[in-house]
Amino acid sequence: QVQLVESGGGLVQPGGSLRLSCAASGRIFNIYAMNWYRQAPGKQRELVAEITSGGSTGYADSVKGRFTISRDNAKNTVYLQMNSLRSEDTAVYYCNAATIAQGFWGQGTQVTVSS
Repeated sequence: QVQLVESGGGLVQPGGSLRLSCAASGRIFNIYAMNWYRQAPGKQRELVAEITSGGSTGYADSVKGRFTISRDNAKNTVYLQMNSLRSEDTAVYYCNAATIAQGFWGQGTQVTVSS
């Protein structure tokens, strides 16, 4: 099992920044990729960013150039730096750990972009 705990969400004005954190514990050696998803009200959950165990990263077109995913292996933590936030970025953000057997999810953290 893998346990994930997200933090860092909150209310921010358009154009502002937030950094989300996801701390992983448990059988983390089975993880081959860490992902950030988000789900806005009335919409499907969507993949925002991913980082593989080899360090490769990928982003949704809607966040390219604004969001950056990174990790600190010593702390078993993945980050999502979000800059130039827009109202359409408002959603619950979820951390996901992908293993060969299954995916694990955090509890989610709310990000609200509003003036």
